[in-house]
Amino acid sequence: MRRANLDPLGFAEEMISLEDWAEIRRLHRAEGMSIKSICRVTGAARNTVRAAWRSAEPPRYSRPGKGSSVDPFEPAIRAQLRLDPKMPATVIAQRVGWTRSITVLKDRVRAVRPEYLGVDPADRVEYAPGDTAQCDLWFPDAAVGETTRPLPVLVMTAAYSKFSGARLLPSRLGGDLTAGMWQILSEDFAAVPKRLWWDRESAIAKTGRPTDLAGTFAGAVATRLVIAPPRDPEFKGMVERRNRYLQTSFLPGRTFCSPADFCDQLAGWLQTANLRKPRSLGGATPAQVMAADRAAMTPLPPVAPSVGLHARVRLPRDYYVRVDTNDYSVDPHVIGRFVDVRADLATVRVTCEGRQVASHARSWALRTTITDPAHKQAARELRRAYQAGPQPVTSSSDQVPTRPLADYDRYYGPGPRDSEQRPRLEVVR
Repeated sequence: MRRANLDPLGFAEEMISLEDWAEIRRLHRAEGMSIKSICRVTGAARNTVRAAWRSAEPPRYSRPGKGSSVDPFEPAIRAQLRLDPKMPATVIAQRVGWTRSITVLKDRVRAVRPEYLGVDPADRVEYAPGDTAQCDLWFPDAAVGETTRPLPVLVMTAAYSKFSGARLLPSRLGGDLTAGMWQILSEDFAAVPKRLWWDRESAIAKTGRPTDLAGTFAGAVATRLVIAPPRDPEFKGMVERRNRYLQTSFLPGRTFCSPADFCDQLAGWLQTANLRKPRSLGGATPAQVMAADRAAMTPLPPVAPSVGLHARVRLPRDYYVRVDTNDYSVDPHVIGRFVDVRADLATVRVTCEGRQVASHARSWALRTTITDPAHKQAARELRRAYQAGPQPVTSSSDQVPTRPLADYDRYYGPGPRDSEQRPRLEVVR
């Protein structure tokens, strides 16, 4: 039997192991052996055996603490925290005269600070069907084709069913965010949750209130934007965990030759992810629970909302318009006139007085120039005509054309006859 120092539970002067404590209790209770017999079998002292079968808990080794070098400074630390509960530990160390390792002081400040700062508990939120969807942007750390800038992925998770949809976006501008939300709502959810939770994304609610663009979209689809309060990262923790799930389960080992390839792979992975069985759903899959979630949501509006990027500009002399950071060519015949530019996630269209004057596939790169060869050829011809100067107007004949008098009779009727209606001239003498 292993023996050690005094145990606080009263095991005399020897410390027995957990196995010895259990064996002593078994011999006494199950075998009915006396203390003397147990001492002879185990080799333990009488007081140790008596304390073991009386104790309902196993022995634990402990030793009195020797204290810490920061103990004498604790009253001064508490005095500083009363002045300012958020005071940094480095400032406290300077004010209380601490000259030793800052780590020891930081540990004590970390333990004492909640008594003055207060505790902000997080309640468990219960979600009703069709009520809430959490939205966030995920920036994958991967190259998407030849695109050099990090592209955002809009992730939306229905809070009740845990069903998720995601779309890769060319930018984080408001028009692209509303276009991505509409695609997920119309194609993945097939309905509109009563509330959309967002953090303070600059294009959605930079100042804590929805922007005009975001508010217009919310009104068009009949939902309500709920903006996260400041300094509350747990407000939309469900979609934050889904972003981490994408980062650790979808992204590793994948390569993407283009944004379209990324979208295809992401769509395939989401189908599998929505068929997994999270513990919180009690054995059901998000795709199965989404049926009840969708039934409680608001139906899609009969008319699709206006999403994407919109602008009205006067076409400059170089016949290019800028969308995001890229320049797209326009028919040079409308130089100097106002044109309407509309861009969704796939195309850029330019119209002038209702007539389309440009159509391009949208580039997801950064600071590129997209030129239509037909626009370049038209500009070359206009430039050549301009450089040639104005041409003189020449007539094919020197004679002035005349109209037959019968045409006048046909249009205006016959004139007065000479013998009947011609006025007579009288000479006054």
